[in-house]
Amino acid sequence: MNKLIPVVLAIIMILVGANFAHAQRLSVKADIANIRSGPNTSGAVIWQVEKYHPLRVIDKQGSWYLFEDFEGDRGWIHDSLLADVRAVIVKNDKCNVRSGPGTKNDIRFTVDKGVPFKVLKEKGKWLHVVHADGDQGWIHHSLVW
Repeated sequence: MNKLIPVVLAIIMILVGANFAHAQRLSVKADIANIRSGPNTSGAVIWQVEKYHPLRVIDKQGSWYLFEDFEGDRGWIHDSLLADVRAVIVKNDKCNVRSGPGTKNDIRFTVDKGVPFKVLKEKGKWLHVVHADGDQGWIHHSLVW
């Protein structure tokens, strides 16, 4: 029985590691990226996403990632279009992006659901973010995925 413990532990570690790999979050690094129906360029383009769009990896086949986005939509994207950059996407309608981390700071601009940002830093529950067009400010973490 004692000889089985290391084997069982090794199997558990492999399974846990596999789950972490599938929970990986990546973001789009291209200005615009095609999302396809299958893991190849002959797969239909089912929609497009912009720079910093965050994705949760579900599976990988060769150079292609199957992912899920903040709305639960799934698609395939080539690894050359992705980066390991912390990014978020607005999940609510009409969210304020502020000049500093807190509601007492001025509103710089308002964004709609689906706008992605690169995270520059974090202060408490506030994220300092930048959009691909250069606009930046602070947004509360509860407003993004």
